[in-house]
Parts: sequence; C-alpha cells; structure tokens
Amino acid sequence: MNKKTVRDIPVENKKVLVRVDYNVPLKDGKVQDDTRIRLSLPTIRYLLERNASLVLISHLGRPKGEKKEELKLDPVAEKLEELLGKKVTKVDEVVGDRVAGVVNSLSQGEVLLLENVRFEPGEEKNDPGLAKQLSRLGEIYVNDAFGTAHRAHASTEGITGFLPSVAGLLLEKEVDTLQGCLEEPRRPLTVVMGGAKVSDKLGVIKRFLQTADYLLIGGGMANTFLVAQGYSPGSSFYEEDSLEDARELLGLFEQSRARVYLPRDLVAADSVEEGASQREVPVNSLSGEDRAVDVGSSTMEVYEEVIRKSEMIVWNGPLGVFEVPPFHRGTEILARAAVDSRAFLLLGGGDTVSAFENLNLIQGVDYVSTGGGATLEFWEKGDLPGIKALQDMYS
Repeated sequence: MNKKTVRDIPVENKKVLVRVDYNVPLKDGKVQDDTRIRLSLPTIRYLLERNASLVLISHLGRPKGEKKEELKLDPVAEKLEELLGKKVTKVDEVVGDRVAGVVNSLSQGEVLLLENVRFEPGEEKNDPGLAKQLSRLGEIYVNDAFGTAHRAHASTEGITGFLPSVAGLLLEKEVDTLQGCLEEPRRPLTVVMGGAKVSDKLGVIKRFLQTADYLLIGGGMANTFLVAQGYSPGSSFYEEDSLEDARELLGLFEQSRARVYLPRDLVAADSVEEGASQREVPVNSLSGEDRAVDVGSSTMEVYEEVIRKSEMIVWNGPLGVFEVPPFHRGTEILARAAVDSRAFLLLGGGDTVSAFENLNLIQGVDYVSTGGGATLEFWEKGDLPGIKALQDMYS
C-alpha cells in the first residue's frame, strides 16, 4: 500500500478520529453479527496502547440525513465495549457544543463513539462545513472503514482536507490483499462471478479478464449472457438494458487471457419457492414459464474441476437463488469444493458471505473482504476516494 498508516506517524498521547465501519445488522436492539466491530479492534488497540484518546465515527443503515431511533448506535457501543473489554462512551449527537465538551474531557486511553454520522444531512453531500466540524474533534484522522471508502462523504473524504490523514490496519490489509489478487495472484487464479446483475460488475469482469486464468459465471447475470447469445430466457430474470454490454463482453471473452465458462445447463423451476416443480435442462431448452434458478449438474461438474486445480479463488456472488432451498445446491457444491481445495479463497460481497455462512463454510475461507461495492470498485479502478485522499507514503 502506498499510503501512510497509523504506524507511520506519531500517535502517542494524541486525540485521534477513527472512521470505522459499524454498519452491522441489528435485531431487537442487539447486534446480530459483530464481524465488522471485531475487525476494527486491531487499529483501536494499537492506538490505545500508545495512550491515544479515540473518537470513533460510523454510519448505520440509510437514514438519509434524518435521526431514526432504530438506527442509533447504542447497541454498537454496547457490543464494542464487550469486545474491547473497556468502557466506551456514546453521545447522541455527531457534532455540536455538547460533543465538543465530551471530546475535550477525554483522557488518554478513553474511547468515545459519536452518533450515526448519516443522521447529518451534510455527510453524504460531503459538506465541507460538516467535515470541518468533525475535524475539530481530533488531531489526526484515521480511515479504517474500507467498506465506505468508495463514498466521497464528509467523514471519509472531506475531512482529510483538515487533518493529517492515514489508513488504519484493516484498511491497509484490505488494500494489500485485494491488490494482490490483481497484481500478484497465485496461479491458476479462478474468479467466480455470480449474483443478479451484469451491470453491477461490468468493470470488474473486464479487469479480471486481463489477470485471471479462469472466469466462472453463474447466477442471474448468466441469463443476460445467454440471452445475448440468442437463447430464450423463458421466464427467467435478465437485464434487457445490459444485452449490448453483454454482447461486448462475449467478444472480449474470445480475446481474453482468461478462459471463460458460462453455464451449459440450468435448473429450471416453475416458481422461485420451496417445493416448486423443477428439472434440469440444457441452456438452449428454456421455454414458457421456466425460470433459471441454479446451475445444472453438468455445469457444476465442469466448474468444480476448474476450482480443484486453482491456487487462488476470488468469489463474488452466488450461482443461484441460494436463499430458497434446493436452489442453493450449485453454490453449495462449488463452495465446498473451494473450501476443500488447496487454493487461497477470498470472498467479496455480502450475499457471497451470507451464502458461505448459511452453509457453515465461512471458517474455511482464507479472507473475507469487508467491502461490498467498495471491493468491486477497488478491483475495477484500483483506487477509491476515501483511500486516494490519505497521505502518500513518501509525501
């Protein structure tokens, strides 16, 4: 990584603003999945060990500039306190006189969590006024929220204009790992690309065509490619507006260094519900009310063979409607093959992680990226606004 991190500047006894990503699922006022909170602990502990006082900034959900009781960060503060084994003070505002007073009274080694920064209308507008107000709460700014680094918001990009700004340890690890997939992958490198939409992943597919050895395509996005090849979709979901892009990619597949695989057979169902009537059909045999809900056995066999000879696997998106059994079968069989293989396995994207968690396979994964859109955009562009704004290593 060519940006300075918390290791590269003096942080001892400083008041440090840390942008974390605590956008975690809540239920009945409790945190349901504390993964993102746990992943922030190395940076927090590094700073606390050096007697810094910390002011943590995070968002939760999409309140769109309005205060919403169900999106307050109190459950997050409670969980962080439990994981950290240390008192965490929480305030009910983001900026203002009361917040400034609490910040000024912080002693070395104390931790303060601000309220949901997206309660402020200026956050998503990257308002310089809000960025300046936030900057007054610390002496140094640390961005450790990779999952929001693709957003040029006041707390991710705007604030860097007012304070010395560096990366946290999690952000550094994300950048180094994701960059390594592109620049120094273990080979053969296999990319598994699923999910619903081609349009979300055009740039990423083009990028991996230049660096991957194999590209395996499934999920709803495969339907768009199949229609672009002239096959009938039946009643399957596909993106009509992306057919021209899909045709362009099909042309690029022919010229690519990567060998690209599309499904050769599909599981067709009459509805996307448990208990629906289903059958396996070749891709050229969908008709009428048929809906493609998973990859077929022949496709699984080919994909599994590729996975088993890989040294690195990058996986983004499920291969079928994995939320509705038995249409999770393709994703499960290939996920188990990936976990059992000798390959370094990296997951990117919330649906992918959910699929592996539901299958109880997440412990067999070598690296789980905390970014969804940020991961895809980083692979596509090689940089993100929240990272670009940090101090260069040699500046």
